[in-house]
Amino acid sequence: MTLEDVLKERAESPLQRELLFYPLGNTSTPTRVSYARLCTQARGNAKVLQSMALFREGQPVLLHMHDYWDTILWFWSVRLAKGLPALSTPFSNVDDYRKRHIQGLSALLETSICIMREESLPLFEGTDHNFQLHTIESLEYEADNARPEESEAQANGLYSGKDHGTDSDPQAPAMLMLTSGSTGNAKAVVLTHKQVLASVAGKSAACALPPNRPFLNWVGLDHVGALIEIHMHALWADVDQVHVHAANVISSPTTFLDLLSRHRVSRSFAPNFFLASLVSAATSATQLEGDSAPHRELEETGALWDLSSLTFLVSGGEANDIKTCVEVSTLLEKYGARRGVVAPGFGMTETCAGAIYNTECPEYDVASGYSIASLGKCIKGMEMRVTVPGSGQVLATRVAQLNEPGDLEVRGDVVFQGYYRNPAATAEAFTADGWFRTGDRGMLDINGNLSLVGRVKEVVNINGVKVAVADIQSSLERAIEGRGVARLIVFPSRAAHTEQITVAYVPRTWSRRVEDIAEIEHLLVQACMMAVTSRPLIFALSRESLPLLPTTTLGKISRAKMRSLFEEGAFAADIAEHCSAVDGVRLLQRNEECGQQKPQLENPAMSEAEADLINDFVRTRGGSDPTATVDVNTPVWELGFTSMDLVRLKHRIDTRLHISVPIIVLMKHPTARSLAAALAEHQHQPVGPGKIEDTSSTAMKDDEAAPAAIATRPVARRNGQYDPVVTFRAGGSKTPLWLVHPGVGEVLVFVGLVQHLSDDDRPVYALRARGFEPGGTRFESINQAVDVYVAAIRQRQSQGPYALAGYSYGAMLAFEIAKRLPDGQVHFLGSFNLPPHIKMRMRQLNWNMCLLNLAYFLGLISEEHAGSIEQEGKAAGEAGEATASEDGGFRSWCRSRALARIMSAADQARLWELGLGEKQLTEWADVAHGLQRMAIDYEPAGQVDGIDVFHAVPLRAVAASRQLWLRDHLSRWRDFCRTEPRFHAVGGAHYTMIGPDHVGGFTQILKEALKARGV
Repeated sequence: MTLEDVLKERAESPLQRELLFYPLGNTSTPTRVSYARLCTQARGNAKVLQSMALFREGQPVLLHMHDYWDTILWFWSVRLAKGLPALSTPFSNVDDYRKRHIQGLSALLETSICIMREESLPLFEGTDHNFQLHTIESLEYEADNARPEESEAQANGLYSGKDHGTDSDPQAPAMLMLTSGSTGNAKAVVLTHKQVLASVAGKSAACALPPNRPFLNWVGLDHVGALIEIHMHALWADVDQVHVHAANVISSPTTFLDLLSRHRVSRSFAPNFFLASLVSAATSATQLEGDSAPHRELEETGALWDLSSLTFLVSGGEANDIKTCVEVSTLLEKYGARRGVVAPGFGMTETCAGAIYNTECPEYDVASGYSIASLGKCIKGMEMRVTVPGSGQVLATRVAQLNEPGDLEVRGDVVFQGYYRNPAATAEAFTADGWFRTGDRGMLDINGNLSLVGRVKEVVNINGVKVAVADIQSSLERAIEGRGVARLIVFPSRAAHTEQITVAYVPRTWSRRVEDIAEIEHLLVQACMMAVTSRPLIFALSRESLPLLPTTTLGKISRAKMRSLFEEGAFAADIAEHCSAVDGVRLLQRNEECGQQKPQLENPAMSEAEADLINDFVRTRGGSDPTATVDVNTPVWELGFTSMDLVRLKHRIDTRLHISVPIIVLMKHPTARSLAAALAEHQHQPVGPGKIEDTSSTAMKDDEAAPAAIATRPVARRNGQYDPVVTFRAGGSKTPLWLVHPGVGEVLVFVGLVQHLSDDDRPVYALRARGFEPGGTRFESINQAVDVYVAAIRQRQSQGPYALAGYSYGAMLAFEIAKRLPDGQVHFLGSFNLPPHIKMRMRQLNWNMCLLNLAYFLGLISEEHAGSIEQEGKAAGEAGEATASEDGGFRSWCRSRALARIMSAADQARLWELGLGEKQLTEWADVAHGLQRMAIDYEPAGQVDGIDVFHAVPLRAVAASRQLWLRDHLSRWRDFCRTEPRFHAVGGAHYTMIGPDHVGGFTQILKEALKARGV
């Protein structure tokens, strides 16, 4: 069967179904067109097309149209003429983009016919292309003047076996759908008859719909979500279809409900942003309508809308937050819609729109503790998998474990087979075994439901740190909620030596106070620094710039195109206006504080220490005049400081004052006035002979970044006083999370995790080992360490519920701590990839191996180098021997030789940056080795209420595979838990599971586990 066969059957159906079209600005009187009339007119147009000199069967015909009826009619006209319709996407309002896009289409489709309304002809002027342009008006004239006998036969609906649309090959291409190109060069997805028909059959089977109820569409037909999800699907199901202009419903969301009710619609589509506005608008309508005439009849029966036919409201294109899903589901069910009517889904042009649906939303997601709705399971005709690419010595791609983030891939009858005239893109899109690479990252839960965790390529790279742009945008949107921002767009752009986070926003009103503009700027900067420790470039879009926004049919804005526009200067005027407003407010605020506008260094309120710090700020950023733009209350973030600038500032202050200033002090006190006060009590404390400097932010690998709300190693206190608590975040409404250090004793490994927990609204603390302070002693036993840690926890959190988690070695300490806290008060205990029995592994780790692990941990050597050195000691390690005297490699070398090897292999710039020499590195290794030695005879005992085990690929020395690691080792936690342990598969390996490549997915799983435990 072909698509033309479906149209022919529906045209001849005695039911005589219709298409209803509401024009822009009119939602009361639709135009009605029967399927029979559609087929008749399309056949007449097909004859006109076949008479054209350039028309060739099977060759593309570009349709550049905005009207629903035009698009549907001429799509079928081309199909019945045996042409290949190519649906054009809207052109950019930027001349250069538009011209490049047209040129790209012309090259892709070669010499081709292009059909449009007369009003669109100027769009092609001044552009080098090979299209033969035809207007609908001229083609309609030719069709109307066809021979009378032909017109009469068409009007009577007489069809013969030689009908133009009876192409019998279902494998043949049926249409070309364009994907948006970031630089104007789009790809054309080839969709076959078989693929489209398999898609609509699968969609129909996903949810049983009431018979004879229409579908409603308000999305442009250049999008598969409209053309296939609604138009083709309704045609295939032999029901009516309603098309309404997007502006009609977006500007008045309750109009959507009016139309759903009026036409007793069973299926439609609405993305998350529209669902949120729908809840707000409907709530207002029920409060304000009262007995108004438009709804009086329904109100007499107790309802504004009758949604009893609404069965399947697909939502896609962006993430669906559960709060909105719950609210809109409650709203729709109130007016008669079935329970679970909202169906978050996943689809692409390449999969004929929706191909994965969550049919149990929001109940399933609420029960699972999800904050973002899962996307459910595949329709019939498609299957999916999540894969993890090889890394290090494991080169082969593997299928991800449950809840392990990876690359989403799909295949099946619903999935396309290639891009039109683009073999390179086609080859890149498919794996060797035939799976389509969607470009999305996702994971499958225990029930096989899909959740997405971001796009593979949609990241911003700041000083080597790769951060998902979507994560940044979520943090910023929360920060400015209720602050008069209608829409926020976050995208990367070029900056000196790196990328920068760029934030454009659309204000709700155009007349705004400059103070409000400055306040939004402040909130966005603060939130961005908290999330990724990088100051963004921010500007408000003007009314004149709105037409430039590269908005898709579904309302999404292309970040790639925003970047191109930005870097080409399209928003230069907006940026200048925004900066002028913000600078004016800052100047006024400073003048008010300083009184008269005197030179700032002459300000009697400024101390000498503050003046010196201002000078440090300016010199660090490469300036020369410390009085030009900086005063005592100017945060370093306003000067554009990055994390690397903080490193340079730290060394400048350290050198000048002969003290060791932890980076966290700079981050928590970013002005000269606050920093001078914080340094005052420490100004005369030189670095002790055995002190290892605080390296809370500088001791990270190059691809990590510290969040702004971190307090790591404190400045050395008098008499070497030790405090185990590191405050990553002091505030929050949820249960505090306590993180226990791994075997190296420090908590730097948690920096990325805390960065991704910035939106979780909970205090986060960590416990670090003793022995880093000048003159400090190391712990001598596990009991001693646990006593100190429990006392520190109880001092800051006197009562439960408690939430604890430990990474590797720290999981053992967290288990012991949990047993010491009051019964029933530990509601969450997490083990990050550690089994209960560890003594054999502890006996493998002699001083040299602790030093090696530490060097990799600090980024002094690469993972590959560390692995090659460790292989030298593999023989004894795999044999499980307690000593290292027989392996003949690095493990058995004397300490001085091992240290010399590491120092020579280490990144020398990194050593200088961290302030580490042989003495400091030796003392740190002593702390790590001391911790390992404490556990060589450790035997777990007792039980806790529950435990969540987060498992990654194990070390080769302890298990051959993740399955064996889980079955033979981690599962033993059952012996020490009163309830069944909960196991969570996460990405990465033991040393990388919360590293930059995997911490995003890990954090999402951790947050869901915390929520499931009620904390």
